[in-house]
Amino acid sequence: MWDLTVEPGIVLRDSVTRTAVEDAGRVLVTGSHGGLYAANLAARARVRATIFNDAGIGKERAGIAGLAYLEGLGMAAATVGFESARIGDAEDAWARGTISHVNGPAADLGCAPGQDCAAAAGLLRAARIPETRIPETGAPALEETAHLVASEPGAPRVWALDSASLVGPEHAGQIVLLGSHGALLGGRPEAALKVDALAAVYNDAGIGIEAAGVSRLPALDARAIAGATVAAASARIGDGLSTYRDGVLSRVNATAAAFGARAGMTAIEFVEAVLACHKGRNE
Repeated sequence: MWDLTVEPGIVLRDSVTRTAVEDAGRVLVTGSHGGLYAANLAARARVRATIFNDAGIGKERAGIAGLAYLEGLGMAAATVGFESARIGDAEDAWARGTISHVNGPAADLGCAPGQDCAAAAGLLRAARIPETRIPETGAPALEETAHLVASEPGAPRVWALDSASLVGPEHAGQIVLLGSHGALLGGRPEAALKVDALAAVYNDAGIGIEAAGVSRLPALDARAIAGATVAAASARIGDGLSTYRDGVLSRVNATAAAFGARAGMTAIEFVEAVLACHKGRNE
């Protein structure tokens, strides 16, 4: 499932990056994490209210940081627990997600931890559509969330991107460290990565129910892409630079292991290992 309207005024989208013009004024239930990057996209989409996945909460409570940000804009928002529904799968959130956190506007409408996601979404249909404009500061412009962190002649470039949605043709054959969770959107293997990068690192979002937070790794193996996740407690989800600078690997796929990657290695050490192995193979 990519997208689905389940009830009047409520839309399910596996990723907040897939919001559409017609979502304005609707309650959005998304498989995305509840961090600042995702919250910023929800605000830009002008939805009525939003339910995210809490992504294991993680470092500096980044997985739910978007709730306070949206409260500042007057938007009701909540998260489902990462152990109650698969991150990256809005239909699963709708079917069995349990609310873990709510912000003030959502609480005012009767939303509370422990509720079923569908029940909370029904309450959120009464939310007021925020009138506050998105502030110029407090959340980065989307074009400011891609960073070239290493570039040596003859070597793959190393990129830190806040979202997998920012991956483009220019990243083919490169190393990308992403703020996104490591779950397949809607369980679809083709959604693992837009291009055939040399290596890709995600946030494991606490791993969560059915190990959803690391489900991209086997799909990347099938495409000979070295894949890894960093522990949610080690790096801020939604922040590619934190993945690169702070991340500690929690899982690696077989392709990454062949490059010398292992759990417990820092993301910087992973990059160094991939670059060294790539250089050796090409000499």
